Formats: sequence, structure tokens, C-alpha cells
Amino acid sequence: MAIVAFRHELEVADTLSTVRLLESQAAAAYWAAWRTLPITFPRKDLPRVAKHWLSFGTRKSPLTGSPRLAVTPPGAILNYCYALLESEARLAAAALGLDPGMGMLHVDTPNRDSLACDIMEAVRPSVDAWLLNWITREPLRRSDFFEDRNGNCRLIRTFAASLSETAPTWGRLVAPWAEYVAHSLRASRTSRPLVGRGFSTPLTQAHRRKAKSALPPDLKMLKIERICHGCGARTRVGSNCPKCGREISRDKLIEHAKAGRMAALRPEARRKHSETQRKHEAAKRAWRLAQRPNWPDEKTYVRQIQPRLGSVTISTISSTLGVCESYAADIRAGRHRPHPRHWEALARLGNITAPE
Repeated sequence: MAIVAFRHELEVADTLSTVRLLESQAAAAYWAAWRTLPITFPRKDLPRVAKHWLSFGTRKSPLTGSPRLAVTPPGAILNYCYALLESEARLAAAALGLDPGMGMLHVDTPNRDSLACDIMEAVRPSVDAWLLNWITREPLRRSDFFEDRNGNCRLIRTFAASLSETAPTWGRLVAPWAEYVAHSLRASRTSRPLVGRGFSTPLTQAHRRKAKSALPPDLKMLKIERICHGCGARTRVGSNCPKCGREISRDKLIEHAKAGRMAALRPEARRKHSETQRKHEAAKRAWRLAQRPNWPDEKTYVRQIQPRLGSVTISTISSTLGVCESYAADIRAGRHRPHPRHWEALARLGNITAPE
């Protein structure tokens, strides 16, 4: 809501100083929302990960008071991708005949191309969205970063090389904005209306596509590499490699088994268990006192009924006999033989009829 309010104020801003002030206030609110964003690493990397690396943290580095010299991995990634974006904006401005160093919003300072910084502002949200999608879906690897003595988080060479593959994407995103700036500056220099094709579009080729009635090419973002949340190895499907998946499944099974045993010892569970046992004992007593059927007998159950249960679902056996699904699964697999009072019902499930 704060950023929305600043956006409404921006519509009535009449000076560049006011625009800069609103932009700085909106940026402070924007990065404050990122501050507590959790950053995940593979489980095997956690002992070697600094505590302040486990959240996005402040955008301003404590080393410089600015985004330079980031102290967290996502901050280092952002700085590198912003540098790639600035380079693409600088090239786009030069290709359109603009001086990248003569900015409008950014103050001219030594060793900075202020106009390139102006142009790249429109594309920075795309870089942020790409990184946000990455760090909320996949963990970062500790081996992709190292820390200087002063606490500056740096990217290793191979990881930086993979990030540099995003440069063409940022170049395609920044191209129409660079052309927009060039066209706006050229229009401000003349009061005569432009005729014919108007401004050239060497970066986006918009005029050429319009003449050919062609759609702009689809923009494909760099695919995020999927890694195992356990060991950090590359994986194609799922969040874990086969080895870590088996270990995690085993650990979860042990945890669930412990929780199940603890739940079974609670008074409510013991009371339900007692009620069920009384009900089954009453059914057995009634069956013993009643006239017992001659069919099916034990031989029929072993040779005919039990083999047919493999085609009957566990839930059907459970609901028919009034037993839990785990016990029904044992009956179907032959690990348990139910009470003889159930044999006739199981015979009907297996489509077995009494001999005449």
C-alpha cells in the first residue's frame, strides 16, 4: 500500500528532485518487504552457511552503506545481474546514438554511465522477479559463493559465468525502453510533426515486423537449475535426488511412526481401541452361540477365497469387515487370517459361491 501511495504522488510530481525523493522512499519500502525473505541451502551445506545468509537481509551493505559489496548471496546475485543489465543498457544507448554518461534522473558521477542507469530502471523489476522466483523455489549452493575477509559475499567464477547467460534476455527487455528514450529526446528537439516511418527501431526491429505483419519473438527467461535440497546435486525432477529422497522418506516414516505410537497411547485413542475390542468380542461371542454355517471352511478360505482377494481393493475389504485399512491390507496379502465369521463376506467379495 505504501508503494501504491508513492505511485499516486508520482503522477503529480513536478520536479526531478520530487521524483527522486519519491523513488527513494518507495525503494525503502520495497526492500523492507524483502528483508525477512528466507534463503534456503541444501541440508548438507547448512553447517557451513553463515547465519545472516539464511535471509535476504537489508539491501544496503554494512560495508559501504549502499548496495555495493553485498554481504549475502542474493544481494551478490542482484548486483551481478544489475551490472549485466547496465551493460546492456549502455550498449543500447550507444547503438541509438546517445551518450550513456549524460543522465537525467541519476546524477552524473565519475565512472558511471548515468543514462544507462536511467534506462535500466524500467527493467530492474524483471530482474527482481526472476531472482524472487528462483530463491523461493530452489535452494542456493554454498559452493557457488565465497566470503572475503571483510565479509563481502562474492560469486565463484563458474557461477558468475552461468549468470552471464541472462545478459541477452536483459538486452531484449531494455531495447524498447532505450528506443523510447531516444525517440522522446528527438521529439523534444523539434516542433515539426514527424512524417513517414518516424523514428528508427534498430534494437527491437518493430518497423520491420510491422511491415511483415509479424509478431515479436517470444522472450524466454533463463531456466533455473534444479538442485537437490539435500546434497545440492543437480536433479531433473522433484526436489531431491534419488539417494536423498530415500533417506528423507525413511526419516519421515520413522517420525510418523513415532507420532503414531504416541497418539495411540493417548486416553482418547485407548478409549476408542477398547470400544472397538468390545464390539469385536461381542460379535465373536454371538457367532459362537449361533448356528455355524458349514461353508466356507478353512480349506476353502486358504485355497479359494484368499487368492481372490488380490483383485479386491483394501478400502472395500476394510469397509465390508469394519476393520482398519492396515489390517485389511494384511488380510489381502495373506499376513493375517480374519475370524471365520468374516469368511462368507470375503467369499462374496471374491465372487465365490457355495457348492450345491
